[in-house]
Amino acid sequence: QVQLAESGGGSIQAGGSLRLSCAASGNTGPIVRMAWFRQDPGKEREGVAVIYTPAALTTYADSVKGRFTISQDRTKNTLYLQMDSLNPEDTAMYYCAADTRAGRYWPRVDSYNYWGQGTQVTVSS
Repeated sequence: QVQLAESGGGSIQAGGSLRLSCAASGNTGPIVRMAWFRQDPGKEREGVAVIYTPAALTTYADSVKGRFTISQDRTKNTLYLQMDSLNPEDTAMYYCAADTRAGRYWPRVDSYNYWGQGTQVTVSS
């Protein structure tokens, strides 16, 4: 089992930056992929960014490419999402996800077998 705990969300004005963290605990050894998702009420959960372990290869949704950076510190079992140039469209609950199964299509919600509880990000204009 893997437990994920997000932190770092908050309220910020457009153009600002936030860094989200996701602390992983438990049996983290088999994790092959970790990602950030976000969800607005009434909308589907969407994949924001993914990082593959141990190669640290990354992929981003077009909506955040060039503004967000996903990274991980494997010594601390922590995943990060640096979010710059935030705009009101980035307002959502942000979730950390992890998967122990290789070969899954990263933006799909069902490609992950572990999820955190989420952290709210609110961007005002």
